[in-house]
Amino acid sequence: MAAAGAHRPGPLKQQNKAHKGGKHSGASQRRAGGRVAVKAQPRRRLRDLSRVDRRHQARQLRRQRKEAVLAEKRSLGSRDGPPHLVVLVPLHGRAAAHDTLRLLQSQDSMVVHGGEGRDGDLALLCPRLKQRWRFVTAQAGEGMLSLVGSWLHTSGSPCNGDILCAGDLHAVLDLAKVADSLLFILDSTDGWDSVGEHCLSCLFAQGLPSYALAVPGGTDLPPKKRIDARKKLAKAIEKRFPEAKLFPLNTEQESSLLLRHLATQKQRHLAFRDRRAHLLAYAAEFVPGQESNLVGTLKVSGFVRGQTLDVNSLVHIVGHGDFQMSQVDAPPDPLSLNPRVVKGQKRSQDMEVQDDSVNGTDEMEEDVKVLMKADPNKQESLQSEVVPDPMEGEQTWPTEEELQEAEASLKADRRVVKVPKGTSKYQAAWIVDDGEEGSEKDDDDDDEDDDIDEDMMEEAVSQEGESSEEGEEAAEEECETMTVSECLRDDQYDEKVEEDEQMLERYKQERMDEMFPDEVDTPRDVPARVRFQKYRGLKSFRTSPWDPKENLPRDYARIFQFQDFSRTRKHLFRQIEKEETEGASVGWYVTLHVCNVPVSVMESFKEGKPLVLFSLLPHEQKMSVLNFLVRRHPSNSEPVRAKEELIFHCGFRRFRASPLFSQHTSADKHKLERFLRPDAALVVTVYAPITFPPASVLLFKQRSNGVHDLIATGSLLSVDPDRIVIKRLVLSGHPFKIFTKTAVVRYMFFNREDVMWFKPVELRTKWGRRGHIKEPLGTHGHMKCHFDGQLKSQDTVLLNLYKRVYPKWTYDPHVPEPVPWARSESALLVQEVEME
Repeated sequence: MAAAGAHRPGPLKQQNKAHKGGKHSGASQRRAGGRVAVKAQPRRRLRDLSRVDRRHQARQLRRQRKEAVLAEKRSLGSRDGPPHLVVLVPLHGRAAAHDTLRLLQSQDSMVVHGGEGRDGDLALLCPRLKQRWRFVTAQAGEGMLSLVGSWLHTSGSPCNGDILCAGDLHAVLDLAKVADSLLFILDSTDGWDSVGEHCLSCLFAQGLPSYALAVPGGTDLPPKKRIDARKKLAKAIEKRFPEAKLFPLNTEQESSLLLRHLATQKQRHLAFRDRRAHLLAYAAEFVPGQESNLVGTLKVSGFVRGQTLDVNSLVHIVGHGDFQMSQVDAPPDPLSLNPRVVKGQKRSQDMEVQDDSVNGTDEMEEDVKVLMKADPNKQESLQSEVVPDPMEGEQTWPTEEELQEAEASLKADRRVVKVPKGTSKYQAAWIVDDGEEGSEKDDDDDDEDDDIDEDMMEEAVSQEGESSEEGEEAAEEECETMTVSECLRDDQYDEKVEEDEQMLERYKQERMDEMFPDEVDTPRDVPARVRFQKYRGLKSFRTSPWDPKENLPRDYARIFQFQDFSRTRKHLFRQIEKEETEGASVGWYVTLHVCNVPVSVMESFKEGKPLVLFSLLPHEQKMSVLNFLVRRHPSNSEPVRAKEELIFHCGFRRFRASPLFSQHTSADKHKLERFLRPDAALVVTVYAPITFPPASVLLFKQRSNGVHDLIATGSLLSVDPDRIVIKRLVLSGHPFKIFTKTAVVRYMFFNREDVMWFKPVELRTKWGRRGHIKEPLGTHGHMKCHFDGQLKSQDTVLLNLYKRVYPKWTYDPHVPEPVPWARSESALLVQEVEME
């Protein structure tokens, strides 16, 4: 019994709502067995710091970021890091790279001319500053000339301002992929020309590393005009480089300032290379295989950059394909700041070093050690496609009920027909009943008319053939032979006229597609239900369902697909950031033994083209469907049709493919675009090897003369074979008789059966009315339609049909070298004549 003075709650006591645990609350309590979970401290309390603690935390974060930037600057070009790779890019015909290099090597440093294949590689070793640089010249023009040869050019050299004197566009882009800094060499008056503008457009679209602007020359001008020219040049470059600083380069003091700026400026990161190990070849050697001299082992030496290089991973040689490695060696560093110290000895303390007793080539000396060899159990496979099994499809035998239903349907379809004696079952099936004669009378009449026309055409053709034979015999008797000079022939000029006609036809098609998007004429020789049998109607393009696994092409059996691509990508990148990979660390000078490499790779390296290698992340050698988000480049105005062959520069890859263009929307279906639109961003879909974004993409189109035109730039959107690209066809008809809410429409179809076939599909008009087909009228395609309002006489009735489309499998990793860009139209004409 309660005490008399006990407190009793009053009517204003707070009543809390009881917690509803749901139907599983009892089960969860029994499963817990009385255990109570530990209460985690909420994040809000962790953030509720005092003002002093917040300041202290911000100061610590700021110090950590500053130390990370300083550590990156100090490691680049130091003894333990790779040499500072600087790529010189002249942007004008009068900008000479050899003058810049002559000033740079006049510093208090040791000059090393090295690098096989490219005699122009120049390395500067400065023990006093504990820095080392490697300078490589990249130019876009006619042929690859060595740097030493360019030093010997005089005023009468081939570099006359019309055509660039060295390199090509591929070399510029490949070197920019691995460069630490780009040194743009400008003209003192004009800055850059048309070819330099094209080169800058490509570099900005691919991703620009750290850069500097050097302006040699201009000392022959008076001081006042020199200042005015400098102001004019600074204003001209403001659009491309808003906050850039111009470095004059005429004296040794100015060159030292430029070197100091290159060494101390903040490095700009390119995401596609920072997550992958990459290497620019310093030397290379080809060892032919035992079976064939055309394929062998390529020994590539260079400095590891980006990430740690694992021997079990695959490497991609830019422009040549994917390959496996057999082992990694540690030769002596040719650009060591202290040559007396052998860096291989220091590395051998951190990693177990084996003697090289397998490969007994002359290059392997006593101080060359084997760092690691590939493990066949851990090595990545080169398999890029799935080999489909044609017998893999599931096959089931029909049940007894299905067999009985089939027999019953056959009996129901049988009919009794009177036939002449001797008629077979096949002939009897074609005999028409009396009731069917009337419905097919018009078709029989059309067939008879076609037969009469064909007979008349055959007689006319035979008569024409006889007359032509007689005329040819008479002409042979009257003709005589004579010699015609070659200068009178204009075959080459006629070929250009034919190209102009083809381009004019493309412009017309693009214009018609803009004026009447997706509209096609209904064929009269083929029934519409046969011509468009692969298409379907949709109630709503946005909300109607479409199964992404329905009726897939045979090529989809060859590709790979992720269950969750974004999750796999995040997992891989998290592993790269947190986990330490065993292999060659960043800054080591190593020799990679790349297996089964064609000899053409070594030949291109001997010609002076750069040899760039990237390590591949897991799954990046496998084929899938890649989607790129691109936008038309303003410099290109020619029509580009879907499924035309284009050249792709995607991250570190370069390949050819025939893409599809589609709209970029957030829906689950995306409409196909027949042309690359200049006013909107489109999605480009191709079959290509998997690449994990972010990665930039450049689209080029090759002209008939071999020049590559930049047509679009963008980035990798996703790797998704389930992205549905829908092709739309629009059939149009015209109102013949208009009533209140009905109308008679003609010219959409031309027979009664087509009207009945497409009767379930919804109609719409250009002025926004919606309706449906009620019934056909007559036998020539007229139909009675009902709409939600009265039509206007100038309105057009439309019927939309849809079909899913897929890209063509035209992937080719071998891209032809581009013909050098000309700086003027006269130079381009001379270039075309020389090619012919």
